[in-house]
Amino acid sequence: MPNKVVNKTRKAVAKRFKFTASGKVKRSRQGKRHLLSSKNSKRRRRLRTATYVVKDDMRRITESLPFSH
Repeated sequence: MPNKVVNKTRKAVAKRFKFTASGKVKRSRQGKRHLLSSKNSKRRRRLRTATYVVKDDMRRITESLPFSH
């Protein structure tokens, strides 16, 4: 009997990315963890907002999350 390949969700990826209803992938911005006092207010405000993943990285993320889309 041949071995059956099971696609498993990568939990580290699942915690970092979310799929929208239209199929885009949302992510949070980097640089918001520490050393915030040296960053100005405008930059910190911009870091609060989420953004979308670029098209080049979409394939890797969708393969890591087989049940999300």
